[in-house]
Amino acid sequence: MDFQFPTKPSAFQIMLKPVGPLCNLDCTYCYYLEKTQLYPEKTKFKLEEDLLGKFVKEYIESQDVPVVSFVWQGGEPTILGVDYYRKAVELQNKYKGSKRIENSFQTNGTLITEEFCHFFKENNFLIGVSIDGPEELHDYYRLDNQGKPTWAKVMKGVELLQKHNVEFNTLSVVNNKTSQHPLEVYRFLKQIGSTFIQFIPIVERQAKKPDLESLNLVHQKYEGEARVTEWSVNPRQYGKFLNTVFDEWVRNDVGRYYVQMFDVTLANYVGAMPGLCIFSETCGTAAVMEHNGDVFSCDHYVYDDHFLGNLHETPISSMMALPDQALFGQDKRSKLPPYCFACDFRFACHGGCPKHRFLKTPQQDPGLNYLCEGYKLFFAHTKPYFEYMARELKAERAPANVMHWIRSKERVASTPPRVQVRRNDPCPCGSGKKFKQCHGK
Repeated sequence: MDFQFPTKPSAFQIMLKPVGPLCNLDCTYCYYLEKTQLYPEKTKFKLEEDLLGKFVKEYIESQDVPVVSFVWQGGEPTILGVDYYRKAVELQNKYKGSKRIENSFQTNGTLITEEFCHFFKENNFLIGVSIDGPEELHDYYRLDNQGKPTWAKVMKGVELLQKHNVEFNTLSVVNNKTSQHPLEVYRFLKQIGSTFIQFIPIVERQAKKPDLESLNLVHQKYEGEARVTEWSVNPRQYGKFLNTVFDEWVRNDVGRYYVQMFDVTLANYVGAMPGLCIFSETCGTAAVMEHNGDVFSCDHYVYDDHFLGNLHETPISSMMALPDQALFGQDKRSKLPPYCFACDFRFACHGGCPKHRFLKTPQQDPGLNYLCEGYKLFFAHTKPYFEYMARELKAERAPANVMHWIRSKERVASTPPRVQVRRNDPCPCGSGKKFKQCHGK
């Protein structure tokens, strides 16, 4: 498809980083902490009130949709204290007009207080808590800036959210350590009350000879020598992690617990919008704004070559309508190598995140996703279950029926054929096929 220059996108998302990369944690695998190097003269990282007001006003006015979603991230956004967000909500109410405002807030959970919980509940904030699993697994990489473990503080924050009935979900990084303990992680997240679970694979590369004036972690277009970090997840292990979690979820938890990876895969099976940029055909409608008003193409592309402008000088809608930003989003599809276009699972994967496309295909074409092997392992293993759930959805039935379907199939498979089930009878598994063409083979 030919590239078309946009006029103005009708809706887009700006992830807001009001404290930039500042954080009270020093997680080994964090890709954002070193972004302070982009602002070598800065001693204070805070989105000041005047610029906050300008952002809120422009962001709401630029959205041609009835619901406008604000996404607060960091660093660690709770560092600013609850009064900062009270002011933000006042500004939202001032400028919202007839639109409805939603707020989501990603936090490491260590600074959550009773006061924050009252505020979150009163204003219907959806809280995302970063927690990697049980204590030993979480504290392996997630230490504070004094090198101390953080799990106990995060759990205290979770307990406060539960006490005040604040809606929360969890974001868990799948790294080289946690990827080896899929069920331990999954069951722990269910145990603490997370009903919406996000698994984020960590994939970072380090420059072999980093420039003292540049960032150590490099992006996909880096032309120097780089190696995958030791904490990054192994592609095949990532596929095994997903498959193990999926096997438990699809037999017991469909409709009760929501795993983002499974939701977006099912969406692609039925031709719906997946709701996650990495598995969308194109991207470019989710940018990020730093504490000083700098806007970049994506949270994973906060580099000088993806700088769109500054809010002090350029309206938000103008930056999001830049040809460079549109081309960035279209490249997700147009720069896929032929190897990917020929893949049976391209409809579900769409090449994954462009940041991870630094391998070469078997034909030596550039642009293969580092996680390709893991994705293929997952999609191949789960295909019959997603196909069944997709059929149920299209028939306006609940995808959770897959659990009964699986139990029926396994029961029939483990029971020797009985005399009363004749070859031409319908198979007891419910497939609709004759017994001789199904489990009677």
